Amino acid sequence: MAGMTLKPVSPAVSRIALSRIMTQADVNLLGTVHGGVMMKLVDDVAGLVATRHSAGPAVTAAMDEMLFRFPVHVGDLVHTYAQVNWTGRTSMEVGVRVESEPWDVPERTPLHVATAFLAFVAIDTDGKPRSVPPLLLESAEDERRFHEATIRREHRLARRTAIAQSRRGEAEPER
Repeated sequence: MAGMTLKPVSPAVSRIALSRIMTQADVNLLGTVHGGVMMKLVDDVAGLVATRHSAGPAVTAAMDEMLFRFPVHVGDLVHTYAQVNWTGRTSMEVGVRVESEPWDVPERTPLHVATAFLAFVAIDTDGKPRSVPPLLLESAEDERRFHEATIRREHRLARRTAIAQSRRGEAEPER
């Protein structure tokens, strides 16, 4: 596939929603769902989206951000919604929205409980990075997500550079 231009793909093509009920096995000593359980759900759905968008294996490179807004409890039905927000040459950002609702309350509006942004790299059979299709931005919402993902990527790369320079003693010490 080297040198071949890939056809742009709409975020709608790889968008996925998964739901799961939270059980006693998912909770911590406070009776709320472990953050790690939520993170695994997020990584699972994001990985599916990245794999679908890139039409092959993709691995988690970073969890840029995960914001826990409200606790989730035993018996809550958790919904994860994910889509590709940004693509580069071999990488992509997947955004995930997590909502919860009691399983036994009819006509309840789900509560937005968490948001996460993950970076994935598409890999070939040898585990080497491979090209991903560009993202086809079809709406103002797609453009907003792409722009915000670009900002997160720039911050992630700048942070990585600053830390590397600091470890080499190149950065000014903070006062």
